[in-house]
Amino acid sequence: MTELVAGLPLAALVAFFAAAAAVVWWAGTHLTKQVDQVAQRFDLGQAFAGMVLLGGITSLPELAAVSTASISGDATLAVNNLLGSAAVNILLLVIADIVFGRDALTRVAAQPGTLMQGVLGMMLMGAVASLVLWGDLSVGGVGLGAVGVAVACVLAMRISSRYERRDVWRRTDDDQESAPANEKSDPRSTGRMLANLALLGVAILAAGALLSLSADGIATQTGLSSGMVGFLLVAFATSLPELSSVTAAVRAGRYELAVGDIFGTNLFNLALLLIADLLSSGEPVLAAAGPFEALGALVALLMTGAFVIGLLERGNRTLLRMGYDAIAAFAIFVLGVAAMSTL
Repeated sequence: MTELVAGLPLAALVAFFAAAAAVVWWAGTHLTKQVDQVAQRFDLGQAFAGMVLLGGITSLPELAAVSTASISGDATLAVNNLLGSAAVNILLLVIADIVFGRDALTRVAAQPGTLMQGVLGMMLMGAVASLVLWGDLSVGGVGLGAVGVAVACVLAMRISSRYERRDVWRRTDDDQESAPANEKSDPRSTGRMLANLALLGVAILAAGALLSLSADGIATQTGLSSGMVGFLLVAFATSLPELSSVTAAVRAGRYELAVGDIFGTNLFNLALLLIADLLSSGEPVLAAAGPFEALGALVALLMTGAFVIGLLERGNRTLLRMGYDAIAAFAIFVLGVAAMSTL
């Protein structure tokens, strides 16, 4: 399949990419409302719903891209896609901050569960960078580090979900998430609601796979480096669901859902390193990675840290419609990509 798509003319690849992007954008926009309704039906916290439901479903394109790259023997592309998506996803919070506009987005995202997600994500990205630099140990063709990261991601999601229910911080009335005044509960049956959610997930998975394949084909024909292809082009392509879902969540006043989506997606993406290891042949994928991939993980870590500081400080000063934390994250991304281009 990869060879078939890569052999298409450049114009056809661009057309496939644009069509898949349109489907992903449409599905991601509708996905936010569906997840919000499911969260209300089952009394789930917004941060938890964003992390598990929205984050898990919007990670499906990364799953498709990683599986395709690993099976085709390009495990490095798979790793760069996952680490690039982690950085790009945080960059989407910068866009969400611009969409919010009035104050810094982290001013109104006050759930402690969201903060916990960010801190745990930083620790895991630091662990990935360490494994890349130190080297992963192989047991039966699978890296112990990749297994450990996957297990730690599951534990991180469990810790975050339990932490959200604890009354460790108190919020004032004006910090509560806003919702449309005329919002009503969804009259549909639970089965139909979950079926619609599943259909949107299938659409995102299929379109996300086409996005990844066409982006890889475009990169091959234009002569871009494999590292930058995974970290930027494929990562941006597979992050389109997050872009549409996050902007829709912010416009609907579901701020915790938006931030939880991004932090949760990154936890899912890091867990997919194990999938890349299982599907690829040869040495563990983290052992095959190098300074480029380690720097990519550190860029994502530092960008997350900027927003975690924003969540702690909860300031409302902005410049160019962005909070200072968003400006810092954007600067880290630009400087990080510039440094990576020299490797």
